[in-house]
Amino acid sequence: MKIYDISQELFSCVVFPGDPTPKREVLLSIAAGDRCNLTALSLCAHNGTHIDAPCHFIDGGKTVDRVDLRKFIGPAFVKEHSGILSAQGARAILAEAGAVSPEAAKRILIKGKATVSDEAAEVFAEAGIDLIGNESQTVGPEDSPRNAHLALLSREVVLLEGIRLSHVPDGVYFLNAAPINLGGADGAPCRAVLIDLSR
Repeated sequence: MKIYDISQELFSCVVFPGDPTPKREVLLSIAAGDRCNLTALSLCAHNGTHIDAPCHFIDGGKTVDRVDLRKFIGPAFVKEHSGILSAQGARAILAEAGAVSPEAAKRILIKGKATVSDEAAEVFAEAGIDLIGNESQTVGPEDSPRNAHLALLSREVVLLEGIRLSHVPDGVYFLNAAPINLGGADGAPCRAVLIDLSR
């Protein structure tokens, strides 16, 4: 079994323009004579590798704590793409994934510098997949991500953003991207890993 960590380290992560950066405050330190080390955190729910719950763009949509964990955990398909992913490209990825593993086709992870177009988002949403992941800090164009988010989140397709796949070959893996259980939140950081069960 081989495990691929596909998460960013939180304090050195890429931050979406305008979002606050994560900060760490040392409250207690053994080196300073305290009984233990103790850290406080300040961060945005969408820092680093994180998930978007439906309520991120849908008023009244499901919050992180109400999303079925099976969406984040299970077989997944990794496919590399560069540039803008069109509707035709999205259909091709779904067809390839489905031919290899229908269960993995429910969780699509796009490797590389790719932008999921609004049209591609509609294709994934209409296919009824559980999750779409990409290396960018947002699904959809960075300067106008709203339509892609609405298309996917309105159908409860959860988003896994800010993953790192350069060291992961294309193919089928077991994904665990369970988010931190933040009650009422629109997103949450996660430690996303892919497991190659063939090794």
